[in-house]
Amino acid sequence: MSATDGLTSDRALSRERAQIVDWAARLGAITAEALSRRERATVASARSRLAAAARDGLLVRSSPLRHSPALYTATRAGLHAVGLGALGACEVSASNAAHLAACASVAAALESCYPDHAVRGERELRRDERELGVPLASASLHAPGARGTRRHRPDLVLWRSDGDGLPIAVEVELTLKAPRRLQEICRAWARARCVAGVLYVAAPAVERALGRAIARAHASEWVIVVPLAAVAGARSTASREPTRAREPSQGARTVPRRGSTS
Repeated sequence: MSATDGLTSDRALSRERAQIVDWAARLGAITAEALSRRERATVASARSRLAAAARDGLLVRSSPLRHSPALYTATRAGLHAVGLGALGACEVSASNAAHLAACASVAAALESCYPDHAVRGERELRRDERELGVPLASASLHAPGARGTRRHRPDLVLWRSDGDGLPIAVEVELTLKAPRRLQEICRAWARARCVAGVLYVAAPAVERALGRAIARAHASEWVIVVPLAAVAGARSTASREPTRAREPSQGARTVPRRGSTS
């Protein structure tokens, strides 16, 4: 369904407004800085468009952290206006605001770098996996002391627009997790057969811990770490393949692509 389908208001949204609301709904929350990169506009222009959508009741502005970008999420009216009511409203708090802003920034950068791919958020992946009853881009975690497994979903998923091949899972990591938990997640990603590879976009404070977890989980063949600053500063290259990630100290690294499960 396109961003302009399923409108419920008396006056149809403009295509530009619908695209903004649609993006916010799919990711959960967006910032003016991320939107400016996505639309190749100034931050002031992006902020003005977001404010206009908020005045119309399609988005709501939240700013739980001082000196941090404001976050815009789709309201119920906005969700229904773009046909994404099933996703539900995204809750913004002081505990998740920085992560939501980082995910929006990374999503905009990935869209800019890989225009032949679609970037989708965890909320949309969760909905699709529940509806279909099969893993599409998630890993199976064995919960200690519990029977069965549970799904671990990435923050973002990079899908080829032509539907060819497996997706790439993208994790945006800002804070340290317990070593054992991080190692188990990396091990689960190494086992996953529904993704071509996993890209961790990490803040400086967690890069070393991630590297150790990947090594101990023997997951380096499928999981790589890229500095958050490198992704935020990446430039658009239409011919670039998403399996190539550049790290300043190691040159070009490759996320090996698993074969399709035909």
